[in-house]
Amino acid sequence: MRILICDDHKIVRDGLEHILKQMGPSYIVEQAANGIEAIAKQKLEPFDIVILDISLPDRNGLEILESIKMKWPATNVLMLSMHPQEQYAMRALKLGASGYLTKDTATEELLLAVRKASEGGKYISQSMAENLAFYLNRNTDGPRHEALSAREFEIMTRIANGKSLLDISNELFISAKTVSTYRSRLLEKMGMNKNSELTRYCLENNLI
Repeated sequence: MRILICDDHKIVRDGLEHILKQMGPSYIVEQAANGIEAIAKQKLEPFDIVILDISLPDRNGLEILESIKMKWPATNVLMLSMHPQEQYAMRALKLGASGYLTKDTATEELLLAVRKASEGGKYISQSMAENLAFYLNRNTDGPRHEALSAREFEIMTRIANGKSLLDISNELFISAKTVSTYRSRLLEKMGMNKNSELTRYCLENNLI
């Protein structure tokens, strides 16, 4: 069983690797510090499980998840995040994640999630399941941002955080013109006209 840990903090990667090695010598663990490195390693030899952070410095983890599931559908992806928000969990599960864990997850819960994913199942903690149920009941029609693609969602949150189009283009390695096109498209889908409206929406929905 080959597992890839993708997180931009080495201390987190080392800690996770130490925990996973408790599962025995049949589990081979490798690390990646960002999304580009993770995809490059996946191309060499696909992993059985990828433990993937949502907040990466180069590309959004949800976008990496989408790429992995599209190119390597047999790879099981567990999302790891500092964000407990149900919005992120719902989006990750819809994109094909095998589970969603927060970084305060207990060791036993992480190992259980890995075992569940290795069997082709999905894992959500009981507390997250309860929060998701409450979230779904509260949003029966679904929030507007659910209509956005992973890239549109990433650009929306970066705009809401005050990043300029040039800043975003440099961070995502795409042209400013492409960012502008995405911005126009997501504003249309969200039914908004200004960046300030996106910022207000993201704040109200705990997306930033």
